[in-house]
Amino acid sequence: MSQPPSASMPAAEIGVIGGSGFYSFLDDIEEVEVETPFGRPSGTVAIGELAGRRVAFIPRHGR
Repeated sequence: MSQPPSASMPAAEIGVIGGSGFYSFLDDIEEVEVETPFGRPSGTVAIGELAGRRVAFIPRHGR
C-alpha cells in the first residue's frame, strides 16, 4: 500500500498520463521522483498549474 504524500511533497488536484507534449501546457513546473508499489514510473512527475488548478503529469514513455 502506498503512503500518503509527505508535507514536503507537492500536491495536485488532477493527474494526467499522456504524451510528452503536455509539458508545454503547464506553468511553474516542479519535477518530483516517486516510487510506486509497481516500481518507478518511466519519468519524473511534473507538477504545475493549468487554468489555476494544480496538475500532476507523467509521460507514458518518459521525457
